[in-house]
Amino acid sequence: MASDFTVNAEPVHFKEAIDFFRAKLRLGTRAWTDIWQDQHARTFVIAGAMKDDLVKDFQRAVGEAIAEGKTLDEFRKEFDSIVARHGWSYNGGRGWRSRVIFQTNMRGAYANGRWQQVVRQKSRRPFVRYVAVDDDNTRPEHWDWHDTVLPVDDPFWKTHGPPNGWGCRCRVQSLSARDVKRLGLKVSEKAPEIRMRDAEVNTPEGKVSIKVPEGIDPGFAWNPGQPATEPTRLGG
Repeated sequence: MASDFTVNAEPVHFKEAIDFFRAKLRLGTRAWTDIWQDQHARTFVIAGAMKDDLVKDFQRAVGEAIAEGKTLDEFRKEFDSIVARHGWSYNGGRGWRSRVIFQTNMRGAYANGRWQQVVRQKSRRPFVRYVAVDDDNTRPEHWDWHDTVLPVDDPFWKTHGPPNGWGCRCRVQSLSARDVKRLGLKVSEKAPEIRMRDAEVNTPEGKVSIKVPEGIDPGFAWNPGQPATEPTRLGG
């Protein structure tokens, strides 16, 4: 169940997140499926935006939001200005489209930055905790993963490093052995079982059948801080 509430940028200069986003190459795309999973670690796209000047303006606006801690309402003013300037005809309502652009890019950048910190602190804090938000907007599977504690290098994090879907607000927390004890947690003997489900994804060429872990939206079965050496291909 995707969340509809807003998220603001963090009110601090998150260098890792800023640097990650600034390193992205912009690319025009027809649909959100043109770029798949960890290809987003290397590219900045706006689904349905083909003109380079249009994509460039959105990249600047999102980058400023990350660097300056802007709110969704502030970003929406930029969104309206960019749309008017380029005469862009986009799919979906203004509120939904601006929120998706803002939240998806913001959360991806923060997730990458946080994972960089996790890896950097691994010798002192060798465990990672899955942290979900306890409210009605959280997917049941994500809440089931809440308080799962595993070593940093466990393969579980390659597919389940949040965000794990549209609107997902889950995050990870690095822990030392002392932290685990202090929080009343335990290091899991094994990762939660990963069950795959069949899904269909609409693309400009037609529907593509894929396998995706239960509880994860198609296109999100990757860790923003651990992109594969060879980017994942749709249906591959």
